[in-house]
Amino acid sequence: MDAADALALLMSPQGRIDPYPTYERLRAHGPVAQAGPVFYAVTGYAEADEILRDPRFGVMDDDLRDQFLPGWRDSPAVLSISRSMLRTNPPDHSRMRRLAAGAFTPRRIAGLRDVAVAQADELIDRMRDRGRAGEPVDFMADFAYPLPVGVICALLGVPAADRPLFRRWASDLTGVLEPEITSEELAVADRGAVELRDYFVELVEARRRAPADDLTTALVQVHDADGERLSGDELLANLVVLLVAGFETTTNLLGNGLVVLLEHPRAAAALRGHPEFAPDYVDELLRYDSPVQLTSRMSTAPTRYGGLDLPAGSWLILMLGAANRDPRRYPEPHRFDPWRPQIHPLSFGAGPHYCLGAGLARLEAQVAFPQLLRRLPGLALAGEPERRVRLTLRGYATLPVTVGEEPPVTDRGTPAGAAPGTP
Repeated sequence: MDAADALALLMSPQGRIDPYPTYERLRAHGPVAQAGPVFYAVTGYAEADEILRDPRFGVMDDDLRDQFLPGWRDSPAVLSISRSMLRTNPPDHSRMRRLAAGAFTPRRIAGLRDVAVAQADELIDRMRDRGRAGEPVDFMADFAYPLPVGVICALLGVPAADRPLFRRWASDLTGVLEPEITSEELAVADRGAVELRDYFVELVEARRRAPADDLTTALVQVHDADGERLSGDELLANLVVLLVAGFETTTNLLGNGLVVLLEHPRAAAALRGHPEFAPDYVDELLRYDSPVQLTSRMSTAPTRYGGLDLPAGSWLILMLGAANRDPRRYPEPHRFDPWRPQIHPLSFGAGPHYCLGAGLARLEAQVAFPQLLRRLPGLALAGEPERRVRLTLRGYATLPVTVGEEPPVTDRGTPAGAAPGTP
């Protein structure tokens, strides 16, 4: 199978559900494979990592969109994403990112740990109550979505009552991030973009009338003080992206990760007894089944990667999920091993566009998995999970589980039977 055929297979529903076999077909053509006249697929870890950091590569800007996506300004979804830091290059990207970065410093993120712990405990209580009689509960709806959306909404100042609205809106909008999208899917994405924008128009006005100690107020005040630092369109677009990116990736990390842990009970037992292992576990879960599978870059100058000469204007799809399983970087890459050395997944990217909320996503997962395993030691899959037919953002639509019985608690506050295991 040549690289172009492998890439076409990857874009099919079958390829999107399980991309890993197709990644290996692409990898057989080298770490950078030509799949069209100026179109390349990158599966190598070292190559993807370097390209993400190379200033000769950028995201698709307005000029390139005019060339490749004529009429893109008529799409509310594409237009909204294009005005955010997600799809802009320096200096605009750097300017916008600096304005939001203060909310995601290591100190600020560490300060959210207690919020994440309390919300996770509350959600586990609800899961246990709903599944007390042995009935399955949907982990995605009952935990993987509400935990990260609650944390990011607290950061943005979104009222708790509004949080259930965002799952469908975000799911609709993020369809525009897929490498291929039908006109029907674009219409759905446009609907999500309009609904999210309308919501934030109202929230911005509310924060003008009554400022609060949240990121929305901070960005509104920057815009109102100096529209050149942050335009009105940029304000709304970045609020939408911060919200959506703030929970979509973490929701998928929690769902993908739980399935992996339940399929590896000895590793799960070790984490149950040793929550301090969580950082390495989360990094390996990110590597093993990344919630973000790909991104793209355009070259602005002639370059050479993977033994190929890439002309200016080359379009590269960086297969982050494939790079994370590059055997040159990770021996036995298809084996889940949280004890492997030097785990540095590319799931959050690298370079100038490294995910602003990566630290927050890691924190939430590091809190969630030990709590779930400790408080629900009988947690088990209940039937076949349903994957979303998406490639860029890989996750589950539904994930039915049974919660089992909560263990008795000892005098020291440790569940009985929580001794460390050996993976």
